[in-house]
Amino acid sequence: MAPVKAFELRTKTSKELLKELDEMKAELATLRVAKVSGGAASKLAKIKVVRKAIARILTVFNQKQKAEARKQYKGKKYQPLDLRPKKTRAIRRALKTEQKYMKTPKQKTKSSNFPMRRFAVTM
Repeated sequence: MAPVKAFELRTKTSKELLKELDEMKAELATLRVAKVSGGAASKLAKIKVVRKAIARILTVFNQKQKAEARKQYKGKKYQPLDLRPKKTRAIRRALKTEQKYMKTPKQKTKSSNFPMRRFAVTM
């Protein structure tokens, strides 16, 4: 049995992926029974391949689900936490650029009434 390729899995629908996942899990169960009952070495070596195939199927399935969720929440005001950019806690809590450079009304009037002085002689 050739290993499952991720690019081939991406062309399949979610239902097909779940069906293939069930088949792989059933095959893994039979292989584990063969291992306990003292099966052939080829069956024991196949356990690793099947486990990796299950992981690939689950990975592709989860990626598809997340992509659908991103599509659904695109343009909305709020997004679920797992769809937001991770970054770091400090960066997430920091002020946005426009907030950082905002001025209070008092600062605005002061800067307009008393602008920076321009001198004719420069050093």
